[in-house]
Amino acid sequence: MDYISGVDRNQTLLLPESLDEYVNKDNPVRFLDVYVDSLNLVDLGFKHASPNMRGRPPYHPADILKLYLYGYLNKPRSSRKLEMATYRNVEVMWLMRRLHPDFKTIADFRKDNLTALKKVCREFTVLCKKLNLFECQLVGIDGSKFKAVNHNNRSYSNKKIKKTLENIDKRIDDYFKDLNQQDGIESEVSKPSAQEIKQKIKELNEHKNKYLRLQKELEVSNENQISLTDSDSRMMKTANHGTDMCYNVQIAVDDKHKLIVEHEVTNSINDQAELSNMAIKAKETLEAEHLDVVTDMGYYNGPEVKQCQEQNITCYIPKPKKSNNLKLGLHTIDDFEYDPENDYYVCPANQQLSYRSTITKGGKLQKVYHFKGCQQCALKTKCTRNKQGRHIYRWVEQRVLEQMQQRVADNPEIIKKRKQLVEHPFGTIKH
Repeated sequence: MDYISGVDRNQTLLLPESLDEYVNKDNPVRFLDVYVDSLNLVDLGFKHASPNMRGRPPYHPADILKLYLYGYLNKPRSSRKLEMATYRNVEVMWLMRRLHPDFKTIADFRKDNLTALKKVCREFTVLCKKLNLFECQLVGIDGSKFKAVNHNNRSYSNKKIKKTLENIDKRIDDYFKDLNQQDGIESEVSKPSAQEIKQKIKELNEHKNKYLRLQKELEVSNENQISLTDSDSRMMKTANHGTDMCYNVQIAVDDKHKLIVEHEVTNSINDQAELSNMAIKAKETLEAEHLDVVTDMGYYNGPEVKQCQEQNITCYIPKPKKSNNLKLGLHTIDDFEYDPENDYYVCPANQQLSYRSTITKGGKLQKVYHFKGCQQCALKTKCTRNKQGRHIYRWVEQRVLEQMQQRVADNPEIIKKRKQLVEHPFGTIKH
């Protein structure tokens, strides 16, 4: 029995006469072609959208944009792989009309048209709305960390700079001690000469000046970190409980077809301050009078929820359980019952914690509640370690969060829907 045989390479083939016959009528690449041709690239701000009368003619920005969008949809995203696709991929040959821009032209296109590319994303969202692909009632918001092009060693915080400067000062002191010992008792162990030590001290002082400049830049910028390669990136905690130089990408996803309504690349190290920004942008894009928003516990932030409420946005965010008292086995705030009519708390020992004062704590205006007889209470050891007794701090707008907690309890299906609504787009993108 012989093997399956292939076709002779020298055999003449009757191939289709035109490249168009290789691309099916329902191939998505045809939509890509029509969509880009429908855009007004001049209004969007693309470079060379209006060609100069002199000089070498450039590629039309629509052609390079089609190539980029094809790459985003089909994974070959690097400029070199996209260049290679123009020679190998029949769909790309059809889309580009057999044009073959080199990798540098492709890379420069993205670099020169960052703002215009963002506007294309918004234009596509507007098209989806015209086609009724958005329900405009419920959106899920989530963030994910994307690694930056910046090595961890090229990022500095105030703490890291301070520690580095201390190490440099210690090494300089050690070298000065060696200089003082040059005329001392000879040792069998060879040591650097005085000239070599002076050179080392000079190099260390240069390093010190470099870190002092970085420290000054941090003070002027009011930032916590500074990155030398990818300047906007920040050191962030990642999903594997480690840390890395990343960006925090935020998305808002509509419930109907799981399409992304809004997106933004941030350098916020967590999601706590991103809720109102993304929710309000999604509401404006959808042109909705009212919008429901669901997120995970990382967005639980009173002032952010209140800001959404003022914009007619209803939030569904489960309350995180991260109380220090819970870890210590003590009573938490959930064990105290608040009486809104009389404005006091009732503790597990059935005592009233009355309002005492209003202070600013954690950047928020908070009311302080206290019971003067805590020291004599039999449950004090299970309640607090504070010698002055238990104090409860209540945000003046706490009612906003209490109403949200009740909504979450009454609508558990919305919280369950969050994962299938907003997490899989990130999974698809990263895969």
